Amino acid sequence: MSAYERQMSGGTAPRRVFSLALLSALLCSTALIGASGNAAAFEIFGIKLWGSSEDEDADIVDPLRYAVTIEAPDADEDLAEKLENASALKDDQERPVSGSLGLLAKARADRDQLVAALYADARYEGVVTITIEGKPLDDLPPDAEFSGPQPIPVVINIAAGPKFTLGDIRLEGDAAGLAGADFGLIAGGDAGSGAVLKAEASIVRALKEQGRPLAKVTAREIVADHATSTLDVTLTVAAGPVAGYGDTTVEGTEKVDRDFTEYMTGLKRGRQYSPEEVDEARDRLLRLEVFNSVTLKEADSLDAGGNIPIGVEVSERKPRYFGLGGTFSNTEGLGLEGYWGHRNLFGRAEKLRIEGEISGIGSNELTDLNYNAGIMFEKPGVVGPASKFFAGANTVLEHPDAYDRFSVKGNTGLSYDLDRQQTVSAEVALDYSKITDSFGKHTFLIASIPLRYVYDNRDNRLNPTTGFRALAYAEPSYDIFNGAAFVKLRGEGSAYQSLDAASKFVLAERVAIGSIIGAGLQDVPADRRFYSGGGGSVRGYAYQGIGPKDADGEPIGGLSFFETSFEMRIAITDTIGVVPFVDAGTVSTDQFPDFSGMKVGAGVGLRYITPFGPLRIDAAVPLNPDPDDPDFGIYAGIGQAF
Repeated sequence: MSAYERQMSGGTAPRRVFSLALLSALLCSTALIGASGNAAAFEIFGIKLWGSSEDEDADIVDPLRYAVTIEAPDADEDLAEKLENASALKDDQERPVSGSLGLLAKARADRDQLVAALYADARYEGVVTITIEGKPLDDLPPDAEFSGPQPIPVVINIAAGPKFTLGDIRLEGDAAGLAGADFGLIAGGDAGSGAVLKAEASIVRALKEQGRPLAKVTAREIVADHATSTLDVTLTVAAGPVAGYGDTTVEGTEKVDRDFTEYMTGLKRGRQYSPEEVDEARDRLLRLEVFNSVTLKEADSLDAGGNIPIGVEVSERKPRYFGLGGTFSNTEGLGLEGYWGHRNLFGRAEKLRIEGEISGIGSNELTDLNYNAGIMFEKPGVVGPASKFFAGANTVLEHPDAYDRFSVKGNTGLSYDLDRQQTVSAEVALDYSKITDSFGKHTFLIASIPLRYVYDNRDNRLNPTTGFRALAYAEPSYDIFNGAAFVKLRGEGSAYQSLDAASKFVLAERVAIGSIIGAGLQDVPADRRFYSGGGGSVRGYAYQGIGPKDADGEPIGGLSFFETSFEMRIAITDTIGVVPFVDAGTVSTDQFPDFSGMKVGAGVGLRYITPFGPLRIDAAVPLNPDPDDPDFGIYAGIGQAF
C-alpha cells in the first residue's frame, strides 16, 4: 500500500482530523479545471461545423494519447456520475497531453479532484488509486516515460467507502448565540464538505446581516469517526463590531464617470453596513450594462471613524453595439430585426438604441408587410441610484389579420427599483394612429398613463430554473379625437421549479389575464384590444387566431382574455433540451373572460443553450381547432417561450 493510500484509508486510527480549507481548495480546483476547456473548432447541436482535432492539437508539444477506465464498484449511479464528471482525465481523453510528464501531472491533479468529489459526497474513507500502464501512480518515478503503444492505458479505481453523516455540532465564539438557528448542520444530516462550507458561509452571513462586516470563521475542527461513520464539526466565529459604510473607492473605469459609478452604488457613508445592500449595489451597477464585471470588496479593517471602506472594481464593456435577429413561424412568417445602440452616450451610462423590424415575410403580400421602427433613450440615477428616466418614439405600419394600422407614438417616464426583486414604473404616452378594422376606418389620438409593477426573483432571466415573476399593469387612456375613456388592466405570473438537484427537469407555468373597462369594443382601438394565438401565447394556432371573428372569419379582438401554459423543460445534455408543453387561451368581447371558449394547443420543442439565451424551435398542434385554424404551427426564435 502506498503512502497516499495509507493516508486515505486512515490505517487503524479510529478518528481523523481534516482541514476544510484543503477541501475548499480541492473543490475550487475541480470547478476551475472542469471549466477550462478551449475549443478551436465550432460545434452546434454536437455537430462539428469546421475545425478538426489536428487543429486543436497543433499547439501541444510531444502529444501523447491515453485511454481512461474508471472503476467504482461500490458507488451508486449518482455518485458514479459525479466522479466521472470530476475526472479531467476522462473529460479530456480525446485531447492528448504533452508527453509523459503531462500525463503524470494530469493524473496527480485528477486524483485530488476525485478525492474532493468523494468528500463532497461525504465519503471520508474513500480511496483513489490510479495506474498508468499497470503501474500505481505513486510507484512511478517523476521522470517516468511511457513508450508503449498509444493510447496509454490509464485505470482509475475508486473505493468510495461508507457515506458519513453529521455527528456532534458545536458553534463557539460569537456564533454560540446562533446555535439554535438552522444552517444545515444537523446531527444525522448531510456531512458532505460542500454542506459544511455552505453552513460556514451562512453563519458568517447571519452575523454580517447584524451590521458586522468583519465577521469570519476563526477556527474549525472537523473530525471523522470511522467507527460510527460520523463527522463532528466545531466552528469558532468572531463577529467583529457593528460598523457603517466608509469611503467607496472605484477602480477600472475609463469612459464611465468614476464619481457617477460611486454614486450608483448607493452606499452612503455612515449608514449601517448591510451585505444585502452591497449585493444590491453590485446588481445595480451590472444592470447599467456598461460593465463586463463588477466586484465589491469590504476592507480587512475599519477606518479611523469605525466604518468599513468599500472597494469597487469594474471592467467596462464596449459602448457601441449592433445586432441582427429573426423569428420564424409557418403561421406568422419570417421576421427580421436590426438594432444599433450606445451604452454610455455622455459618460454616465446613458443608453441610446435605434431599432427596426420587418415581419410577415412569406405570410403576407409584399405590400402588406409589417414595419416597426423606434428610438429609445434611458438615463439612470436621475432621482437616486434606484431610478431611471426613459423616453422613446416609434412608428408602426402593420397588417395583421385583425386590422391595418399606421401609428406614431411618443412616451416618457420613470422607473424605480424598490429592491432587487421589485420595480415600479409610470409614464405618459401619446399615440396617433389610423386603423382600419371590421368596424371601419378610424383615426385616434390616445393619451395614456401606463403604470407597471414587476416582481422577479428568478435565478436566471434568460433560462430560469427556480423562482417567480409577476406583472401588474394598468393603463388609463383617453381618446382625444373621439372622447372615449377606458382602462386596460393586465396581470401575469410565471413560476419555475426544479424537480431535481441538477435542474435537469424544470416545470414552468404561466398564467395571464386582462380586461378593458369603461368603453365598448368599437370605442377601443383595434391594436389595444386583447388577442391570443401564436408563438408568444397559444402555440398551434395562428397569430391572433383565437377569439371572436367577423363575418369574414377575421379576428376582431376582445375586451378580456385568459392564457395559461405548462412546460416540462428536460435537459438532455448541458446544451440540448426537449420541452413538451400545453398552452390554452380564450378571448371574449365581455369584460370578463369566457372560459367556455377555451382553445388548447400542445406540442414539443427543442432548445439549444447559448450564452445569450436558448435557441428555440417549437412544433404544436391545436387540440380543439375551428375549421379555419391551421393543422399545426412551427415557431423558432431566441429565448424561452416565457
